[in-house]
Amino acid sequence: MGKRDDLIAQYADDLRNKCGTEPDLDLLRKVTIGCGPAIYSADAATVAGSQPAELQTVKQNFLVKKLGLSDGPELMDAINKVIETYGKSERNKYRAVVYYLLTKHFGKESVYG
Repeated sequence: MGKRDDLIAQYADDLRNKCGTEPDLDLLRKVTIGCGPAIYSADAATVAGSQPAELQTVKQNFLVKKLGLSDGPELMDAINKVIETYGKSERNKYRAVVYYLLTKHFGKESVYG
């Protein structure tokens, strides 16, 4: 297994054990690939759930640009819900897991079709 496969296995484990959901591994793989090289950078691989600027970036760059959603208060509500699901006290909130949960939340799996 390559480094990306190891990371996907780690993300799947987080989804099962920290978020309480059984991951769709095909979608998780596509979301992870969509994150690009960021998954290999310690800083970029995680989302700082307590930093408003970071959450704004997730909203603009992922929800609006990638998923094509219209900007509105429901986007930040969804991000906060995902952060809550992952666990506010969880130090490492992996970007690919957050993006996966947001993709599922909005039913936008077709973006990765």
